[in-house]
Amino acid sequence: MFKSIDQQLNIIKRGVLEIVREEELVEKLKNSITTQTPLRVKLGLDPTAPDIHIGNAIPIHKLRNFQELGHTAVLIIGDYTAMVGDPSGVNKTRPQLTQEDIDNNAKTYLDQIGKILDIEKTEIRYNSEWFKEMKFTDVIKLASKMTVARMMERDDFSKRYSSGIPISLHEFIYPLMQGYDSIMVKSDIELGGTDQIFSLLVGRDLQRDANMKPQTALTTPLLEGIDGNKKMSKSLGNYIGIYEEPKEIFGKTMRISDDLMHRYFELATDLTFEKIDSTLKEHPRQAKSVLGKAIVSRYYNDEAAEEAAVEFDRIFKEHKQPVDIPSLEINMKLLQPNIVTEDNSYKIWIVKLLVNHGFASTNGEARRLISQGGVSIDDKKYTDPAQEISIQDGMVLKVGKRRFAKIVITR
Repeated sequence: MFKSIDQQLNIIKRGVLEIVREEELVEKLKNSITTQTPLRVKLGLDPTAPDIHIGNAIPIHKLRNFQELGHTAVLIIGDYTAMVGDPSGVNKTRPQLTQEDIDNNAKTYLDQIGKILDIEKTEIRYNSEWFKEMKFTDVIKLASKMTVARMMERDDFSKRYSSGIPISLHEFIYPLMQGYDSIMVKSDIELGGTDQIFSLLVGRDLQRDANMKPQTALTTPLLEGIDGNKKMSKSLGNYIGIYEEPKEIFGKTMRISDDLMHRYFELATDLTFEKIDSTLKEHPRQAKSVLGKAIVSRYYNDEAAEEAAVEFDRIFKEHKQPVDIPSLEINMKLLQPNIVTEDNSYKIWIVKLLVNHGFASTNGEARRLISQGGVSIDDKKYTDPAQEISIQDGMVLKVGKRRFAKIVITR
């Protein structure tokens, strides 16, 4: 039994920026209720990276809304579109991924998406199903549906062209491929970020050309990263991954600016508007804690959220060490015996310690961390990147504000 049109719209429109066209959506919902037939709601995801962050997750949660309203969630894993690379919002041609990279990334997607969608009730399709069967004549026929002038209406393409930045021909194929997906799965509605509106509209055009009713295009916002400057992105390091540990999710949330809180509450939590409004009247520190717990609860549970909040306070308010500190095994072959003190300690270059064990990706990054006072062992701060330091079993290394490790020397 479907909810009324108004009840469904109230849920569907939360956090949505644009609906093309809303009157069509209302008509589709009306027909769905009358015939007791679920709408087919499509979302395509390209496995271009192994992890999904809470910004990526916004349209996935919207797909869940439709699923909970009784409609059919159609999730397309774009293993073929990923080979082209979505040109939306970029100012240069994306590097092409290998099939092996795509396959490896795709394997992780369903586990992560299962945190949001009911996978057993989700229709999962790979667009290689139809694209690998295409002949070159089919590709030419598909390409004939789009003019260069129309393609150049895309804001990102027009900016690149006027700036003299190259546009590869294969990038023009991407919106046609995404639109063709809509024909193959017979979508009534397609979801996507605001940067995908052009491709969503191409889907409408291709469906009309195929004598199908055009899909309703529904766009969700792009969430700013925790730095507040650019959209959330793994490459920029300003993201919160949905598969990160609860304490990492909570800690990163506590770093966002006060100005971003309302946006994160609306787009990254399931709290009601009434709860959001009342929370934002509290002290910003307290409100941000509620936000952090809400995000952790969304991907884990309330207990994990509460534990993450307690751990955060333990470290940052009480200035204590975490309860559970991961071990850092260091092979003694990498160390130099400290023959001066003979106290079972070993020496190691502090930069080597950080780089060899994943706390910094390069020597330069390690030097910056050390010089800025971000490295300590047993609460003793080290600020000289050239220093060789003495370490022993059981010492606690702290890098930055939240990364701890208990040193274990192995043979």
